[in-house]
Amino acid sequence: MTLGQLQDRSVSARPLHDTVIDVMDAAGPQVWYDMTVEVALSVMAAARAGHLVVCDEDARCVGLVTHARLTAVRDSSGFTDRIRLGDITDGSEPFVSPLVTREEAEEAVPFGRLGLVPVVDDHGSALGILDLSR
Repeated sequence: MTLGQLQDRSVSARPLHDTVIDVMDAAGPQVWYDMTVEVALSVMAAARAGHLVVCDEDARCVGLVTHARLTAVRDSSGFTDRIRLGDITDGSEPFVSPLVTREEAEEAVPFGRLGLVPVVDDHGSALGILDLSR
């Protein structure tokens, strides 16, 4: 029996342009857009997650909320217990395709925006999350 030769997995062995699907993280918990902010904070705490993917009634991704954003909404002077996730995610956030490169995804996102961006398929279903702050 002989040992197999170790493969060099250095940067030079990787493709020059990875697609988003190669570098994205799991989507994490997905919740409905009619959920209240307070319930979303409870779900986030129970799931030990830093973000939630917000979906409409057809399970299409309409946005993403972070713990920081939810607590800012909850702590604002205009907060009521009737504010729902759909009220704070309007579907205008940037979304990226899993087939583009990370560089193309960064160019598609508004200038200077860092953080989490949902990765969606052709039907709008969330496949993962791209962290542009890394």
